[in-house]
Amino acid sequence: MRGLIALLLVWAAPAAAVTCEDIEYGGNSYTLCTVDSASENLRLFYKDADDAVIGSFSAIAALPDVTQLDFAMNAGMYHDDRRPVGHYVENGVEVMRVIPNAGPGNFGLLPNGVFCINDGNAQVYETLQYLDKAPVCRDASQSGPMLVIDGALHPRFLIDSTSRFIRNGVGTSADGGTVVFAISNNSVTFHEFGSLFRDYLRLPNALYFDGKVSRLYSRELGRSDFGFQLGPMVAVTN
Repeated sequence: MRGLIALLLVWAAPAAAVTCEDIEYGGNSYTLCTVDSASENLRLFYKDADDAVIGSFSAIAALPDVTQLDFAMNAGMYHDDRRPVGHYVENGVEVMRVIPNAGPGNFGLLPNGVFCINDGNAQVYETLQYLDKAPVCRDASQSGPMLVIDGALHPRFLIDSTSRFIRNGVGTSADGGTVVFAISNNSVTFHEFGSLFRDYLRLPNALYFDGKVSRLYSRELGRSDFGFQLGPMVAVTN
């Protein structure tokens, strides 16, 4: 009877929308959140129905069509007024065009890339590959630099770099069914952060989101980072 009750409890328990965990890798601490893009409501958020910048995790949770916020993270670089720096598409509407050329800062450290979300699938594309393939994305956010490109680290990453920040980014499986978001819990180099995606997570493509305003919301972990008002964000909602 006890075994039957336990089995019934297992069947009755709802599956976690997002699986988040803290891990140690290469002497650094990271939080990883894994999303099944085939079953979860993964979306980008920038402005609300009144054209006002949403700007925070609590504001996503307060939107009329959101019953529950399971996960959220900043999802791309933005200007002082919180406009996306690069290509941005939300619910099929293009807010900002693709920027293919090199430029200042981390965003312009080519190759950079685009995080593309569709119903049931998500992919990270290198920007020129994105332009060549021209995928139709329901949501898309361009950022940079790429962390991993077809299984290789970004060629500009130095193993002996002294530039360290709290960093966050996203990687996708080859079939686009699994999306892994990561944020470092201590300051790391680009080489260390890219190696997390390539060697620990073994994901073929990964994209850097930011390194000064990196923030995470995880309902599972009871974590909600505070700080700057944000521009584009990615979230799993119900």
